[in-house]
Amino acid sequence: MTVSEITPEEQTELDKALYDALNPLASAIRSRQTGLPADRMWEAEPVEVALSVLAAWKVVDAEVRRLTAHAAATAGSYGASYEQMGAVWGITRQGARKKWPDAVSRSAPATAGRSTLALFGGTAELVQAPSGDWSWTGVGADGVSAAVTEGTRYATAEEAAAHAGAFLKEHALDAVDRP
Repeated sequence: MTVSEITPEEQTELDKALYDALNPLASAIRSRQTGLPADRMWEAEPVEVALSVLAAWKVVDAEVRRLTAHAAATAGSYGASYEQMGAVWGITRQGARKKWPDAVSRSAPATAGRSTLALFGGTAELVQAPSGDWSWTGVGADGVSAAVTEGTRYATAEEAAAHAGAFLKEHALDAVDRP
């Protein structure tokens, strides 16, 4: 058993607490759907009652996701990394970053913001967005211009520079002579 797993006794207590919290919500949802008093919820057809309970679980699920994102943001504000959050959640660092994209604020290096890359006779400008992601625009030595496609962002300046460098190499003046 890992540290974050719970014992059978804890599982029983958790189930009871969740059902105790869910029943009033399911009754209220059922009451709004039917116009009947909440105390008569269980007098309905079983399928209708089951669907009311399912609707209540949907509300609980959304709230748990919201509270989970808040907990991740809190952990990130105290210095937790995506790697640490992923380990706790049982997913990869990348999975944690995708699940909670704003949980960890990236500290900006001293050279953050913009930088210029000059390679193979062309230039590219690397630009950091407020989110911390990077993009680039460039002009190759052959005069061809390019920019990162809409929605494409890179996690680091080095990654953006690698893609910009590949573009500049492809559009070097001697690239025209290559097969």
